[in-house]
Amino acid sequence: MPRIVTSLAPVKPSTSFDAQRALQLAAQTFEIEAQALLGLKARQGQGFADAVRLILECDGRVVVTGIGKSGHVARKIAATLASTGTPSFFVHPAEASHGDLGMVTDGDVVLALSNSGEADELLSLLPALKRLDITLVAMTGRPESTLARHADIVLSCAVDQEACPLNLAPTASTTAQMALGDALAVALLDARGFREEDFARSHPGGALGRKLLTHVRDLMRSGDALPLVARDTPFTEMMHVMTRKGLGAAVVAEGTRVLGIFTDGDLRRLIEGGGELRHLRAGEVMHANPKRIRDDALAVEAAELMEQHRITLVLVVDAADALVGALSINDLMRAKVI
Repeated sequence: MPRIVTSLAPVKPSTSFDAQRALQLAAQTFEIEAQALLGLKARQGQGFADAVRLILECDGRVVVTGIGKSGHVARKIAATLASTGTPSFFVHPAEASHGDLGMVTDGDVVLALSNSGEADELLSLLPALKRLDITLVAMTGRPESTLARHADIVLSCAVDQEACPLNLAPTASTTAQMALGDALAVALLDARGFREEDFARSHPGGALGRKLLTHVRDLMRSGDALPLVARDTPFTEMMHVMTRKGLGAAVVAEGTRVLGIFTDGDLRRLIEGGGELRHLRAGEVMHANPKRIRDDALAVEAAELMEQHRITLVLVVDAADALVGALSINDLMRAKVI
């Protein structure tokens, strides 16, 4: 019985490794792909503008599809569009022929990637897309291809040569596809007036999301966690409160009205000055008019306030200037705001 080969063994080098040759090919690859991108710039015209306008006016989603290396690029383009304000997702053309075409609905735009424009898996979808009256945008390296002839709009991603020394492996062509997809996303986000805040909403787990979506009220200490003392609280009792609450400070208040604050730094300065401390009251040693921030402010604004005034704690107030909490630099660090 013949042996079935399930995978190809790695090709062994026919000669010893040549480091200089490797560096030369790397430089050549960069040069070829850079030239491919410059050529891409000259190939864009009214078709690109029409594609942007079409997607802007689309009531549905942008369905991106492609096979092979073009399929990998298509997945990235779909993800970039989705994260920059254009609802989009990837559909594998082979799976589309076996049921996933049901994901494409009226009002959607299909963006199909194929360098040759002759991928059988894509061409087999064309009759179904026409029956559904779906607008088709083709991104191809051959504007005369079958895919291009059946498309409503054609975006040329043609390159003069691949970076592969054999001129076979998709290298410069996939770089061009990726760049053209990025250009679409950038033009669309600009036309939509997409802002940092919008980007943060689709990236809540990232650093930018934390900075633009996290508010002071989300991180502040409140209620029993606040080290509150009255104006006439004895100094030793105030020290006990500071120790128990672990914020490195005591807030002197009357109800929700802030009177002042006493910090570890204030304690150090008192000790350095000498004198009897046990008979003092909180109101006598507090620092009046401490820095405050609104509870609806962004946490990053609190970080900027602390940095500007070289403090490690800021009191939090509401719109009526009533005390509602406190925020320390450690709280900001734990939340990875700073």
